[in-house]
Amino acid sequence: MTIKGALFDFSGTLFRVESTGAWLRAVLREARMALPEAEVERCAADLERAGALPGGASPAAVPAHLTELWASRDRSADRHRAAYTGLSREVTLPDPRLHDALYDRHMTPEAWRPYADAVEVLAGLRSRGVRVAVVSNIGWDLRPVVRAHGLGRYVDAYALSYEHEVQKPDPRLFAHALETLGVDPSDALMVGDDRHADGGAAALGCAVHFVDHLPVDRRPDGLRPVLDLVDQA
Repeated sequence: MTIKGALFDFSGTLFRVESTGAWLRAVLREARMALPEAEVERCAADLERAGALPGGASPAAVPAHLTELWASRDRSADRHRAAYTGLSREVTLPDPRLHDALYDRHMTPEAWRPYADAVEVLAGLRSRGVRVAVVSNIGWDLRPVVRAHGLGRYVDAYALSYEHEVQKPDPRLFAHALETLGVDPSDALMVGDDRHADGGAAALGCAVHFVDHLPVDRRPDGLRPVLDLVDQA
């Protein structure tokens, strides 16, 4: 097997979203809203349990009225916003406008950090002639985030669930990325942090490699084995 194409998940693989506390504090600053620290910490903890931050912790429990929406949240931008703001609204915040402001914040480059070895690995793949695609279950255009952090020059294609109305593990999303790259599944490697969603690439015949969804400072070199896999193939 020769690896000619590498598919990467976005959140938890190439990038990590900010903490729930940092997310909330950034929005409060933007709104020029001062709260006692104890109140900020309480709201952040409640938002964390609710799973309101896309790319952050999963909900401790999805409310019954959001169950159907949650299951298909990545198939459209409207569903994605409705699902996450719906979870956020399960938390009492000092101003109801904060729920949409929080959602808007998570789509900004400032809310995300690439893993320390992401540029190194993508650049290494480019130098080896391996084409790269980002394949993500998401409800918004992540391209500006990737470009803002200097990774865009190494990405040849994107397959985003909301643009195709299909979400991982459905093989069709991976197939779209591979078709755009011009790479056969047997010559491709999928790299992701979700064994269920990202593991769907195996149904096409892709090799799959998993990384741990950890904070950036706790995973300094989790992507580097990808270069070893390419060199050994």
